[in-house]
Amino acid sequence: MVKTDVFVIADNVFTPLGKTTAENFAKLKQNISAVKQHDGRSQPYYAALFDQDQSFTDTAGYTRFEQLLIASIDGALKQGGLDASDAKTVLIISSTKGNISLLETEENTPDLQQRMALSTSAKLVADHFGFVNQPVIISNACVSGVIGIITGMRLMRTGEYETAVVAGADVISEFVLSGFQSFQALSTQICKPFDKSRDGLNLGEGAGTVILSAQKKYAGNIKVKGGGVSNDANHISGPSRTGQELAYAINMAMKDSELIATDIDFISAHGTATVYNDEMEANAIALSGLTTVPLNSLKGYYGHTLGAAGLIESVISLQSLKENLFLPTPGFEEIGVTQPVNVCSAPMTLPAKNILKTASGFGGCNAAVVFGK
Repeated sequence: MVKTDVFVIADNVFTPLGKTTAENFAKLKQNISAVKQHDGRSQPYYAALFDQDQSFTDTAGYTRFEQLLIASIDGALKQGGLDASDAKTVLIISSTKGNISLLETEENTPDLQQRMALSTSAKLVADHFGFVNQPVIISNACVSGVIGIITGMRLMRTGEYETAVVAGADVISEFVLSGFQSFQALSTQICKPFDKSRDGLNLGEGAGTVILSAQKKYAGNIKVKGGGVSNDANHISGPSRTGQELAYAINMAMKDSELIATDIDFISAHGTATVYNDEMEANAIALSGLTTVPLNSLKGYYGHTLGAAGLIESVISLQSLKENLFLPTPGFEEIGVTQPVNVCSAPMTLPAKNILKTASGFGGCNAAVVFGK
């Protein structure tokens, strides 16, 4: 059976570095990071955060999380010139924590639980833009953004939809911060993915949106060629020690794309800079035959933006693919994982055709997606 081609027709990255993909990429090319030291209740921490008084939209009645989603989706819709009310268009929303921060300021009642529900946020955002179809929600830890893209691709392959607006966002609350502090997972500096001296991650806030289309008029655009998802069922927070399950997702993505390892030109890694994630990911890359393929992690620029990470990092990778310019991995100096993966430590000009984006998260979830010209 011939697969439906799925094209990327518009995108947006809305982060502390900028409100558009172009603004963000310009800052990244200047090696500017959004990660800074902040004062916490118990100790300082490094994160990429918006100013607390920054408003993302002029419309009242939305939480900070919902405003961030609306701002990013709006940027992408305007770029694509799309009508959200088309019956063949679906909205997909990815988030890890959504409105969980409301627990810090409101009494925990049934009404508050309903307000915090991602389904409530999704309906509010969908109604704001006039989407007519019920939105799809992806909340699967830190692979949510990548799975959102794969879900959009798969829905269009069924023929039910012609367009998918895939958006993801997360904001950092005291609830989120204290959770990562309890794991002792936060770095005392700007994080150092795959480095010998890595000691943890930085958190980050942001949103990303991609608009996918199956319409043939976009045939010259970059494609979402394939994707794969797996779960290692190892531990609620600790990743697989072998990397076999992420490798399975990578191999599924390549098979779905009808590509082999030598067709992959660059990898946008998850690269959280925690001891175990980076080791697991390096193992998976080796098991997939990709150790010589250059890779980067953008966590030193944006922190870990949780459910938005897969979308933000995919959009930046798409921009790299358009410009044939791939970004370095901030903080990386000396390889610190067992497998000798090819970590990019300086900007790289590369006439790439296909890139692989990986993601892993709590609960053992893994995902991989391939983009290509």
